[in-house]
Amino acid sequence: MSNPPNLENLQKICSQVRRDIVRMVHAVNSGHPGGSLGCTEYFVTLYNHIMKYDSSFNMEGKGEDVFFLSNGHISPVFYSTLARAGFFEISELATFRKIGSRLQGHPATEEGLPGVRIASGSLGQGLSVAAGVALAKKLDGDDRNVFVLMGDGEQQEGQVWEAAMFAAHNKIDNLIATIDYNGQQIDGPLEEVNSLGDLKGKYESFGWMVLECDGNNLGELIQTLEDARSKTGNGKPVMILMKTEMGKGVDFMEGTHKWHGVAPNDEQLADALGQLEETLGDY
Repeated sequence: MSNPPNLENLQKICSQVRRDIVRMVHAVNSGHPGGSLGCTEYFVTLYNHIMKYDSSFNMEGKGEDVFFLSNGHISPVFYSTLARAGFFEISELATFRKIGSRLQGHPATEEGLPGVRIASGSLGQGLSVAAGVALAKKLDGDDRNVFVLMGDGEQQEGQVWEAAMFAAHNKIDNLIATIDYNGQQIDGPLEEVNSLGDLKGKYESFGWMVLECDGNNLGELIQTLEDARSKTGNGKPVMILMKTEMGKGVDFMEGTHKWHGVAPNDEQLADALGQLEETLGDY
């Protein structure tokens, strides 16, 4: 999309998506609210300003920008964003993680949920898929871009670095990858579990162009994603190191790994919803 961003509208969508996230996870006492809340601005910006796509959805995505979620456990924010962008009925969010639902705990493809092109959640695989699809687009003469989101703890997977090497070697310069750099993983702070060291330096040494931003600052995030898009076609894949705060928007969830995969109880849900304005109508 080429029109200037409407920050007020994007903020409203972000607030509603965050309400969706906590309600979905609470309803089944299962899911991953922390990372979903932290990545809300990224998803909302991607699907409401950056990407060119058709919400009627076809799996091949020819002539469209396509997105892959590698850290599939943050499916609540993905599902909410897709529904709010018109891929399927918003009311279907009420089926999250229920038996027979298309909205499984980790995105899956067997039920044909529009917007989902790969099953994900087995960490380390998304960058490989995105690199392959981006290369296929180049070979097909398709000038659209491929986007992928990974977690920072996911960088501990060796397959990520095989894909990083492959993408740079093959000059896959229509690939825009982003890392949710919240410094938390399921077992605790990243620095205590397995430090990533100089992540920017690592990707640059692998032949990537690296940008950095505050992923919870809409203006800065939009500028960075637009910058990344402008840098495609220059012989290098693009990586965005996106600093976020896990649990963003709900004060008692912010900045800790403890809400990585824990659902709020009734009282906590009421507290969370009291902090998040209902802007577009709850499902």
